[in-house]
Amino acid sequence: MGQLGQLPFFLLIIVVMYFFMIRPQQKKIKQEKQFEAGLKVGDKIITKSGFHGKIAELTDTSAVIETMSGKLKIERSAISLELTAALNKKA
Repeated sequence: MGQLGQLPFFLLIIVVMYFFMIRPQQKKIKQEKQFEAGLKVGDKIITKSGFHGKIAELTDTSAVIETMSGKLKIERSAISLELTAALNKKA
């Protein structure tokens, strides 16, 4: 009978983990994919490694950005959603 009383407690832990850990992570991944899909030539961006630039070319998986020192080819997933949003919010 004691083990049966613990079952609701474990179910509650699983539900709490879902709403506080798994669901927000899935939401963030979805938001990043929408951001990557919405990129266009001419957008000012910041990469996750800190490079600032403007998109010169786009392909399905990569982008060419213009920086002050030249052009760099990067993966689209290397563009930071948070840093780019903060950059565009200032402007």
